[in-house]
Amino acid sequence: MSIKDNLHHIEKELPPMVRLVAVSKTKPVEAIEEAYAAGQRVFGENKAQEMALKYEQLPRDIEWHFIGHLQTNKVKYIAPFVSLIHSVDSLKVLKEINKQAGKNKRVIDCLLQFHIAEEATKFGLNMEEAEEIIGVKDDFANVKLVGVMGMATFTPDKAQVRREFKQLHSYFEILKKKFFVDDELFREVSMGMSGDYSIAVEEGSTLVRIGTLIFGKRG
Repeated sequence: MSIKDNLHHIEKELPPMVRLVAVSKTKPVEAIEEAYAAGQRVFGENKAQEMALKYEQLPRDIEWHFIGHLQTNKVKYIAPFVSLIHSVDSLKVLKEINKQAGKNKRVIDCLLQFHIAEEATKFGLNMEEAEEIIGVKDDFANVKLVGVMGMATFTPDKAQVRREFKQLHSYFEILKKKFFVDDELFREVSMGMSGDYSIAVEEGSTLVRIGTLIFGKRG
């Protein structure tokens, strides 16, 4: 199937309140252009310099989401244009996003990345660390916390994946009630990838990050 067919197949399966982030990391500009021609406007990348290069070559109405682990020294490459950073996993990185957003006279939307998987290699916050960051969020005029993100364990055990997604959604609910009850913009739950997005949607995801099912396996 073509990229266009793949996109339309996934879109049919997603409820209206769930947005599709087409994960275009490692894919050439031509593949993104094909998805763009099929109507896709939200793309996710995990390397700051690669994303900045693609931004220069592609239409300006693309909404770029940064979905990988973000090093502080790379924030400057994406701060002029990024729409949403999914992967805030420390106060240090949030401070740098705020600094670079200020230089570009922008407010950048961010998600707090939680560690929900059993794999130690995954990045992410625990609840205590997240609350610590939220406690000082008013010091940062150029970032806006709009939700949470997490990655489930890479396992065929669907019950485990579901438990982890439930956990992330419960973190979202706790934070919403405690800190963002009147904030309509705090509404995003970014979870679910090619192998597990249908479970994520059932558990309350608002953003699914799908690459392989759209663009094919990475070479």
